[in-house]
Amino acid sequence: MILDTDHVSLILRGDVRLKQQVEQHAEACTTVITVQEVFNGWIPLINQAKPTADFVTLYSYVTKLTEYLKQTGILSFDQDADECFRFLLQQNPPLRKARLQRDMRIAAIALSQDATVVTRNQRDFGQVPGLKLVDWSI
Repeated sequence: MILDTDHVSLILRGDVRLKQQVEQHAEACTTVITVQEVFNGWIPLINQAKPTADFVTLYSYVTKLTEYLKQTGILSFDQDADECFRFLLQQNPPLRKARLQRDMRIAAIALSQDATVVTRNQRDFGQVPGLKLVDWSI
């Protein structure tokens, strides 16, 4: 089970039901793509914050994320995932849209590992042939 960025964010916000699901699935992990996406969301907020910003809150989120990642398996975007990604885009031109690229990298990791993606984003991930999906947020 590979948790996508949205599910990781929900867990970090304290979603008890999702935390319980993860506890029931010891194999649950995330990807380096999700790590990138979550840090990309918070680092600019810190870097562009005014001197009067609530830095305690901003940095506490980064600390919480770091602690979570220490406890969670993180799958790499390796050579197998890269080959899968390239094949996926070659065979499915609609998946080449710029807004889909990070999700397609997560999908490629999942396909290369024969894993299921845990996501609420059925619209985008659902376009990937053969990708197994589940939504733990419902």
